[in-house]
Amino acid sequence: MSQESSAAQPPVALAFERDEWELLVTLPRRVVIAATSAELDPPDRTVAEGLAGLEAIAAGRSSPSRLVREVVASIYAADDRAEPSAEAFLDPEAGIAQTMNACRHANDLLKRKARYVDAAGYRAWLAEVAAAVCGAARTGGVSWLSSVTVTLAEGRFLDELAAALAD
Repeated sequence: MSQESSAAQPPVALAFERDEWELLVTLPRRVVIAATSAELDPPDRTVAEGLAGLEAIAAGRSSPSRLVREVVASIYAADDRAEPSAEAFLDPEAGIAQTMNACRHANDLLKRKARYVDAAGYRAWLAEVAAAVCGAARTGGVSWLSSVTVTLAEGRFLDELAAALAD
């Protein structure tokens, strides 16, 4: 189905309760912060990672998944005046653990309420966002899924995220 013919369909968001939709909309930003927190970096690197995350979130505008496109639209509708910032959790271990729990919860929610293609698209998009952050301005390191060079800590983070979002 093309994006044009899906315009007559009700929004995907209507399949979710308000708090469920809020989780799906806020999770990409949380994943960006968790990915920047996976390894202690100098501030300029954290900024580069944050900007890469913002670009990867915005790339969801052209996703084949209606769910991803609606989530991105909601992110930008709610956050149209926000300035990009470099963020990391003050307690990286706790922040990453909370984000992984949120990812598992969102994944369970998607399995119950979303069409398979939309759930798969959302999971893949979150993984792409995290990979973009971890691979930002990176030289050296190890290859993760043979497309992104990351540190060992970032590779562990990406593996943990993949497990949290497993189908």
